[in-house]
Amino acid sequence: MTALAKVSGASFRLRRPGRAALLVGGILTAVLVGVALLSLVWTPEDPARMRILQKLKGPLVSGLLGTDHLGRDVASMLMRGAFNSLTTAFAAVGLGAVLGTLAGVAAAARAGFDAVLMRICDALFALPPILSAIMLGALLGPGALTAIVAIGVFMIPVFARVTRGAAMQIWARDYIMAARMAGKGTARITLEHVLPNIAGQVIVQVTIQLAMAILTEAGLSFLGLGLPPPAPTWGRMLAESQTYMLQAPHLALAPGLAIAAAVLGLNLLGDGLAARLDPRRRQAS
Repeated sequence: MTALAKVSGASFRLRRPGRAALLVGGILTAVLVGVALLSLVWTPEDPARMRILQKLKGPLVSGLLGTDHLGRDVASMLMRGAFNSLTTAFAAVGLGAVLGTLAGVAAAARAGFDAVLMRICDALFALPPILSAIMLGALLGPGALTAIVAIGVFMIPVFARVTRGAAMQIWARDYIMAARMAGKGTARITLEHVLPNIAGQVIVQVTIQLAMAILTEAGLSFLGLGLPPPAPTWGRMLAESQTYMLQAPHLALAPGLAIAAAVLGLNLLGDGLAARLDPRRRQAS
């Protein structure tokens, strides 16, 4: 009976909402971050090294994942591309999270600012990252800054709406009224009571938006609006592989699968964290 109880308990824990998603998403994300950091100190080859005589070699024929049309090692480019994609995504989401969270809690605390914020959010939502990057690219030229600003600006209203809704629920709680009666000001209540109670939702939103940022950065790089050559990016690898789809399909499969795994891992991690951090979902489980 003891063994049966252990098996039943283990199967129950595996069935709990979000546990499997958190585990799989955490593993995929950890592998992604590990590969990106490893590329700073080691790659099988120099990602920028060209060997024309070894061009378009298949996987295991020349290197683990073969070579591209310039003889560059695909595995090395994929590893360094992971670092470049993560760097851009983290910077863009960090920009959007900081500014959006500040705007959201300010709107929840100040009723007069709420309507103004919503109109600004509507205006920012009307400019998708691709269109913003094209306009910024015309002014600044393609590069990391263009991608970061274009993606980050689009993230601001996302975080502003999430934090505003969560903060307004906190402001309606009884302990906020007690804090007011104790003489605490709006800023102090926001720092001591509102921000700590919405931190979990912000963290979940960060993981979800990181997946979106990686996908958007790949799209910008595909269009030539991301990091300039010779810095490898997953999006540019896909763009350069179009001409050789029949001759060397591995050139498109490698970055395509990398983007899919990164987005899947971060989305699963976000779902798992939401299940663990949301009190209503925890009680339901």
